[in-house]
Amino acid sequence: MTDVASRDYAITAEERPLDGPSYASVSDYLALLKPRVMSLVVFTALVGILRAPGEVHPVIAFTALLCIAIGAGASGALNMWWDADIDAVMSRTKRRPIPAGRVTPGEALAFGMTLSVGSVLVLGLLVNELAAALLAFTIFFYVVIYTMWLKRSTPQNIVIGGAAGAFPPMVGWAAASGAIGLESVLLFLIIFFWTPPHFWALSLYKADDYARAGVPMLPVVSGPDETRRQILLYTLLLVPLAMSPYFLGMAGLAYGVASGVAGAMMLALAVKVYRLREGAVAIKACKQLFGFSILYLFTLFAVLLVEALHLPSWLSGLGG
Repeated sequence: MTDVASRDYAITAEERPLDGPSYASVSDYLALLKPRVMSLVVFTALVGILRAPGEVHPVIAFTALLCIAIGAGASGALNMWWDADIDAVMSRTKRRPIPAGRVTPGEALAFGMTLSVGSVLVLGLLVNELAAALLAFTIFFYVVIYTMWLKRSTPQNIVIGGAAGAFPPMVGWAAASGAIGLESVLLFLIIFFWTPPHFWALSLYKADDYARAGVPMLPVVSGPDETRRQILLYTLLLVPLAMSPYFLGMAGLAYGVASGVAGAMMLALAVKVYRLREGAVAIKACKQLFGFSILYLFTLFAVLLVEALHLPSWLSGLGG
């Protein structure tokens, strides 16, 4: 019965009024929050909080993280609300709650807007205004600048729109210190330059999906060869940038070693994607780069987190 209901609502999802009936479960609303993206946002924001100068009360830190997580989830819900039409024709997104007919567009919009306003207000009232302003701008940038404008209008959508995913460490830093420091800007830049090779690797083997949906991703507009060249160029910029916190004295030896080794692996995979251009081996290389890029970013921020916590003791010693 559930399958039949899902199929019926998948057919009529776009025809139903915004306040029509819903067959959503709790898991559907959790899916609207994009939990995998949210987990990365929370992790990088936590690093920003703990790397910021001075002491921050645990309750304040928890409140900030909760608001940042809710704000990220709100952005995801609003993104799915606006992109329901293209999600319905892409294989990797057609089972999302709105195109599958389990959540109405109006419910997703109301859900996202409520969480957006609530997260910003609570962050401003209980933490500080700067962090709240940055969170509000992050939500606006992701929903309006990226989702509503850039995503459907330019192959540089990921390059410019990637700024939205790069803001969380700055929001966390501002929540802890009430200011924006140079290290938080560096963390922003690392994520900003990481985003294009990460998503372009995915788009190379999902190009047909994007073409069918009318999304002008770089492989669709400029072709796979130019995309491979851009991936390599951005990776060449990313690797030394990611090592710069160590050379600028903002991170310890553990980070310097980790960023160097992981960066060499990231670059090797980017070169592999650039060289292999045909057949199953080319697709496999793109998938390897996409998968490793997630591990790469996690490694960088995990070591920064460990150094900030001064645990374990031998890593603390390496960090000076």
